[in-house]
Amino acid sequence: MSTKTALLVFLAPMMFAGCASISREPRADVKVAGTGQPGRVAKLAPGTAAASGTQDLVIADFEGKDYGGWKVTGEAFGPGPARGTLSHQMQVSGHKGKGLVNTYFRGDRTKGTLTSPPFKIQRRYINFLVGGGLHPGKTCINLRVGGNVVRTATGPNDRSGGSEFLDWHAWGVAGLLGRTATIQIVDQHSGGWGHINVDHIIQSNTKAKPQKPSPSVAGRRRARPAGPERTMDLTLTKRYLLLPVRNGARKCRVRLEVEGESVREFDIELADGEPSFWAFIDLSRFQDKSAKLIVRGAQESAFKAITQGDAIPGEEKFYKERLRPQFHFSQKIGWNNDPNGMVYYDGEYHLYFQHNPYGWKWGNMHWGHAISRDLVHWEQLPIAIYNHRFGDWAFSGSAVVDANNTAGFQTGREKVLIAAYTSTGRGECIAFSNDRGRTFTDFAGNPVVKHRGRDPKIIWHEPTRRWVMAVFNGDRKVSKNISFYTSPDLKTWQFQSKLPGYYECPEIFELPVDGDAKNTRWVVFAADARYAIGAFDGKTFTPEHQGKRRVHYGRYYASQTFSNEPNGRRIQIGWARIDMKGMPFNQMMTFPHQLTLHNTKDGIRMFAVPIREIELLHKKSYAIRNQALADGQAASVDTTGALFDIRVTFAFGDHLPKAVGLRIGKKKLLCDLRSGKLMGAPAMPVDGTLTLQVLIDRPSIEICVNGGRAYITEGFRGRDEIDRIEAFCEGGEAELKSLVVYELKSIWNK
Repeated sequence: MSTKTALLVFLAPMMFAGCASISREPRADVKVAGTGQPGRVAKLAPGTAAASGTQDLVIADFEGKDYGGWKVTGEAFGPGPARGTLSHQMQVSGHKGKGLVNTYFRGDRTKGTLTSPPFKIQRRYINFLVGGGLHPGKTCINLRVGGNVVRTATGPNDRSGGSEFLDWHAWGVAGLLGRTATIQIVDQHSGGWGHINVDHIIQSNTKAKPQKPSPSVAGRRRARPAGPERTMDLTLTKRYLLLPVRNGARKCRVRLEVEGESVREFDIELADGEPSFWAFIDLSRFQDKSAKLIVRGAQESAFKAITQGDAIPGEEKFYKERLRPQFHFSQKIGWNNDPNGMVYYDGEYHLYFQHNPYGWKWGNMHWGHAISRDLVHWEQLPIAIYNHRFGDWAFSGSAVVDANNTAGFQTGREKVLIAAYTSTGRGECIAFSNDRGRTFTDFAGNPVVKHRGRDPKIIWHEPTRRWVMAVFNGDRKVSKNISFYTSPDLKTWQFQSKLPGYYECPEIFELPVDGDAKNTRWVVFAADARYAIGAFDGKTFTPEHQGKRRVHYGRYYASQTFSNEPNGRRIQIGWARIDMKGMPFNQMMTFPHQLTLHNTKDGIRMFAVPIREIELLHKKSYAIRNQALADGQAASVDTTGALFDIRVTFAFGDHLPKAVGLRIGKKKLLCDLRSGKLMGAPAMPVDGTLTLQVLIDRPSIEICVNGGRAYITEGFRGRDEIDRIEAFCEGGEAELKSLVVYELKSIWNK
């Protein structure tokens, strides 16, 4: 039995049989709701002490292997209570014990409900821990009496900036004493933060108090790791300060002071023994200066292992690892998520990105930096934007070229690059670079916008000669929305309008329809890549249709498009949420893809196709053309390698077969023509044909359906070598118009 179960259980006879006495001894054969564990008298939880000698009554603590008598619908709740953080999820914290309700099972796309058995309300408050997405009515916990929802709560939507923290919430139910009720936990949202976390539901006569600091001071007041504080005096003579990391080790707090000023502060899992990998601090700008290293919570051996060096241990293996993407960008070590600040300037495409350079998991958010001259081959540069102080992280944002020097920051011949980002402790900030985006200086007047929101996307609106900021507004008092601000100089901003129904990482741009520059539409979307088409006058976006549309599917999130692209293309890169277990790095970016608008029988739709530069990586090719396929037949090519660009076209007569698809090694891609789906995305023939372009990298697969009508990003764990690729047909007949397979080169081979 877990500690939590032993401490916090309810008296089931009182809860479900309506017994009035609170002095009855618990029965060993009575189970705690949702735990499958015997009942015990509850001891008191923090912030929930019983009043007037009455005991708290635990409705559920979710410590069991299943949900007991709770009724489950849908997929979101998984096979039973989660044990903390799930795959691809940021670190979950704040729950009690090991188990909790966590509807991030298989990601945000799953939905479902979880409903308790009936119970009698016998205390003045129902307290519970809740986290997850701020989607009232869609990701929520409800109290139902007489078939009606009488109390409800939703997640805080990472109100402190990127946290999966569960905090206390309380419903006052004094007016419902004696009534029979049920609790229903709901996940009916499939977009960004489309999940809810719940734990430790209890009845009490004392209202639970939040245990988390307010967002404005959360980072500053965050408790330091326990343990001794160790210091080391240094003269910085090498390129790097090297720190051994062991995934799962005790977390330590590190601070580097240079000549008395704190320049780096972060959490890290320092290795006490063999490291998983080595993290590093670039010391280039601090050469020959005196410094002090302060580490709290580290074992002595881990502290002594920190050293200086001109090379990173293990760097000879970088980009050769078993799961290293070979034609997608990934960072040398540590974590990445959202692409940030994507901008082109003078021959270089800049890809900034959310980066934890000190750990395999999410945290310590910085702006990592990479550049490319062809959108295919990437070079990682030193970190571009560091956090302001510990707990004040550099969250997502965008970048532009201030070609007309409207902000007045230009000091030399180079045009200024402006980065707009969220400082989690201050608000929306701007920073400027006079050295081609290598380093940035914060604007002294920051924050330029202060609100409960994040992720500013800045564009230049030529008709009004103004800068526009589209930024997520997360104020709990209003519906979630994109707020639009305008500015003549990037420094002073005026609020203009709100577009409801959108979440983090907003994006806005203009595209021609079918390439006609005289017929354009504006497109708005956010992190979940659901988009709307409409008109934008520089202040207000007006959709021309109801609801949102979709082109992206799978493990795709928080994308951004390049500003100032020299060929006028709208090129997008997203975060591919794919874990790289056992690697020194984690997560990756999608392959760049071009967005276009086209008229279809359903109206104007956005298409996404891999950029043509993929052909720079083509090597040997194989082709089959004009071959009939009957039920169970396949046309195949023998291949070598693990990296492919596959292009296939199927044609159909009057009767569609049951399915067509590809076998790539042991991986089967099935287009079910009865449901019209491929891996959850629409995949029906258009004008009698179905086309697929499939990009295979070591950890990932990307599929472009019907010339870009759908774009799928998923994990792919194929063998290192794929020796055969087949096109097949099931339950009918089809014609294989063409199957062309290109082997691809690695972008990392010199």
